[in-house]
Amino acid sequence: MAAITSTSASVSASSTTTIPTSVESDNPLTFQLTNVQDIFDKIDHAPGDSLTVTKVSSNYFTEIQHEREKREKEGRRFRFRDYDSNSRILIITILTSLHETLHRPLYDEFIGQIRDMGLKKSWRDIGSARRSAQQGQSGKEGDSAGGPNPQRATKGAWPTLVIEAGFSQTLEKLRLVMQRWFSISNHEVKIVLAKFDGTTILLEKWEEEMPVRPGATATRYSLQHRQSITITQNATTNPISYNVTRGALVLSFRLLFLRDPGPDEGDLVFSVQELEEYAEAVWAQV
Repeated sequence: MAAITSTSASVSASSTTTIPTSVESDNPLTFQLTNVQDIFDKIDHAPGDSLTVTKVSSNYFTEIQHEREKREKEGRRFRFRDYDSNSRILIITILTSLHETLHRPLYDEFIGQIRDMGLKKSWRDIGSARRSAQQGQSGKEGDSAGGPNPQRATKGAWPTLVIEAGFSQTLEKLRLVMQRWFSISNHEVKIVLAKFDGTTILLEKWEEEMPVRPGATATRYSLQHRQSITITQNATTNPISYNVTRGALVLSFRLLFLRDPGPDEGDLVFSVQELEEYAEAVWAQV
């Protein structure tokens, strides 16, 4: 795809957004755990890329993990996107072609750009490896994720970049998943959300910041909605074209690599043309 841009680009949105705190009544399919086998039956017949299971105790979750290992050997692939031992809610991601295409091309382009900067060995890809707040307790598995080497190369270290995707999962639930990444990682990650509803792709970039206030005695982070991009398909043209609003997607080098850029290094910029190519790949899976 396109070449590296080593200069910063402006973003189109910066705001603080209130995120819902409960997903128990959210769609798509949400059901209460009755037995472990029931979960895997529902995965096999799920209409989309997400299931939410309630009333999942820590003991049940351990049992589900053991059963999952058996299923993976049989070729069934899914992720435990989020498990919260306090609320006892488990969110499962089902790996459809459409779901994977919503995040993999973005992350692959990111890797291509850092490779062109000569930084291949300075980045550690963790994929969807599980990250836990406490052993056996709350934990997450992202769609695509990674962080700088050596700063985030140790076992269990949190990524600086997470890309989360969804199409049957609501935007509100995706944002809740994003908020949980921030809270259980002790505010160490940055998030890109990719949401597809059949007619529009929505890309959102989220960060947290700690306001500096004179006399403040407590550390309080605020969610910052830094950028929002929508992509739609125009099927009336020949060939089919794609409309990208609000320009390129820009990821801060400093926030991802935890240092200032050096010579021939700079922010990661996904151009309008690259986002159009990405959208074409997504719609091909519909």
